[in-house]
Amino acid sequence: MKLTTKSEYSILALIYIARRRKAGYTKIEEICSHYNIPKKYLELLLGILKQGGYIKTRRGTAGGYALAKPASKISLAEIIRLMDGALAPTESVSQYFFSHTPLETEKKIMKVFKGIRDYIAGRLEAIKLSDLT
Repeated sequence: MKLTTKSEYSILALIYIARRRKAGYTKIEEICSHYNIPKKYLELLLGILKQGGYIKTRRGTAGGYALAKPASKISLAEIIRLMDGALAPTESVSQYFFSHTPLETEKKIMKVFKGIRDYIAGRLEAIKLSDLT
């Protein structure tokens, strides 16, 4: 598993929004400025997060972005899967994005990769957005 900027920027934006939840909706310009993220790219990512049910938006001067559900209910694994796909090192051991690969012919290596998948998924499922704010 390797994180792309899609996952990295999405996680950073969610952390920022979660930290400011008591202040209401967060402006995209604040997030971009704080983390030096290009606005157009962040708009795209926030659109994906909205479609995924993680954030909500409000128009107008008091508008912006807010979490659509509690930070304690959002795991890092969910966000990474949404943005980058499988957490597994190969799709033939992925639980959510399974597809056949040539590695399936070797049971011992499959066991190794399943162990890696289980460790990574377990750690990332256990870490909630609330743990990072």
